[in-house]
Amino acid sequence: MPEPARPVKSEAAYRVLAEQLRQGILSQSFPEGRLPTEAVLAQTHGLSRQTVRRAMQDLVAGGMVYRVPGRGTFVADHAGRYLRQFGSVEDLMGLSLDTEFELVRPLRRGVDVSAAGRMRLDSDMVWTVVFRRLHEKVPFCLTTVHLPPDVGRLLVGQPEVTEPGMRSQVTVIGLLDTRLSEPIADAEQSISVSPASQLATEQLHCQPDQALLRIERTYTDARGGPVELALSEFLPEHYSYRVRLRRSLPR
Repeated sequence: MPEPARPVKSEAAYRVLAEQLRQGILSQSFPEGRLPTEAVLAQTHGLSRQTVRRAMQDLVAGGMVYRVPGRGTFVADHAGRYLRQFGSVEDLMGLSLDTEFELVRPLRRGVDVSAAGRMRLDSDMVWTVVFRRLHEKVPFCLTTVHLPPDVGRLLVGQPEVTEPGMRSQVTVIGLLDTRLSEPIADAEQSISVSPASQLATEQLHCQPDQALLRIERTYTDARGGPVELALSEFLPEHYSYRVRLRRSLPR
């Protein structure tokens, strides 16, 4: 069992506790994969049972743990994967909180007919940068980002996207969000499975014919203008993708 943590006294105490437990799960700190009871966690962390229960609910919803009535809460078999739940653009920006960005190919300007067409640009010129993401020093994703000419210029000289091998805790949309005249408002994505690209084979250390999860995201600003096209390849054995869908109920 992990060392007792200091009591958390904030409105998001359940989120802090959930993250502490998540890190304990990833580091295999719980004997036999069994988490402490709600009563023990409440006493150890100086929190209410309701706060602990909310943290547990987040872990269950995220697929990290499962409950067996009368026996306790246990670590799920796939909990060693990197798991994130997305429900907003802010969640996508939050990738920088627990993953590392490593630059593979620096930002450069060139012609890419396909990328320009997907962003519906007036010309075929785009800026492109390639990086991979690591969690606990394990690479699990390779991403190629294409930017419209006026957007790409905003990142020229930014070391995170111009110095090969540079490691940092950033996201491209996070870097852009502080520089754009209009904020990023929407992200449209499509998910498919395809064989690993040659670059993914090299950077993610997988087999050339291995099936990877492919996610394509197109970001637009508040006026509907294209901001970024991100094409990502994920190792399925190291990544689990979850989306929360909400239903609008009549008031």
